[in-house]
Parts: sequence; C-alpha cells; structure tokens
Amino acid sequence: MQPLSTLITERRSAANFLPNHPITEEELEKIFNVVKFAPSAFNLQHTNYVVVLDENVKNKIYEEAAQQYKVKSASAVIFVLGDKKAYEDAARLYEGMKLLGILSAGQYEDMVKDTVAFYESRGETFQKDEAIRNASLSAMLFMLAAKDQGWDTCPMIGFDMARVHELLQLDKEMEIALMITIGKEKVESRPPRGYRKPLSEFVTYI
Repeated sequence: MQPLSTLITERRSAANFLPNHPITEEELEKIFNVVKFAPSAFNLQHTNYVVVLDENVKNKIYEEAAQQYKVKSASAVIFVLGDKKAYEDAARLYEGMKLLGILSAGQYEDMVKDTVAFYESRGETFQKDEAIRNASLSAMLFMLAAKDQGWDTCPMIGFDMARVHELLQLDKEMEIALMITIGKEKVESRPPRGYRKPLSEFVTYI
C-alpha cells in the first residue's frame, strides 16, 4: 500500500491503455469495497456505478464517445451515477442506527423527516446538483483506490450523455456525473504533466 500523497501525485489521467489486460469483477470489488466509504451528504450514498466489461457494449460506448481510443483500449468503462432521489431511501439507510439503539424511535423519525424535507424543499435543480456533487466525491476516491490496486484511470465527459443513458437503460432519476476508463496505462505514450498553478493562484486565506 502506497502513502496517500504518493497515490495522489502519481495518479495521471491515462490517455492510452495497453490492450489485452482484462480486469475481473473480483479486482473491481476490491476497489469498490474501499469506495463504499466515500463521504456523502446525510450519508445518503447517492452514488451508483455501472461497469461495462462486455466488448460489444464497450464498442457502442466508443462510438458515443467520438471514437476515443482510450475507451476502446480500456479494460472496463465505468459510469458514475448520482441518484437525484437518494433522499427517498433515508428511512432504510437510517434504520440500522435505530435498531442498534444509537437513535431512539423519535430521533429516527425526526432524522428521516428532516432529511427528506431538506431535499424536497430545495427542488429538482438542487437534487440534480447534489447527485453530481456526491457522485464526484465518490469518483475521485474510486480513481485513487484503483491506483492503489495498480490500475490507471481517466475521468471523462466527452460522450453523448443522452444516448448513453438510453443505451444503458438507466433510471430517469440517475444522473451521469462522468465516465471513467480503467486499465493499464501505456506509459511510453504519456505526455508530460500539464502546468499546475502555484498555491498563490488558487488558495486564499482570510
């Protein structure tokens, strides 16, 4: 296991993957078993993942992603989804705390009611933003966990979201936050790392 600072600085957005490096469901589950601890607002765990391993489906995604080679050469293509109605699952998600005695019955009812009211009162735009926010938090953790397991990734938005939503037959309440390609990077084709701003350009202390 590498130090976190090493994982962060060595992670790169892989533009090219080595072919013939399949990734198994078992290997992916090692990653997802870390990712499940990602933070989420009100512990609603908004994020869902769709992992495309099937070559026929992957080829269709490749076409909807402007035929970017990293989609075709990736070991898997992963869609990170945010559930716009995650708050509707609050009762089930919080029930364990009631059963364990962490919350009284009254506290449990208030917690569920307050969480649902928080989302419903802010409307659909807020619910969509929250779905993307929380899915993005999870996606970053996924990329770091993948790197820790020896896999390289690239976050992507260069694809037809509406067509992919239809292709994957996603529920209408699932918002695609981004796509992640995963595989073994072809390091020799990697360009130099892009310019990074100095702290003075993006950090303000008040």
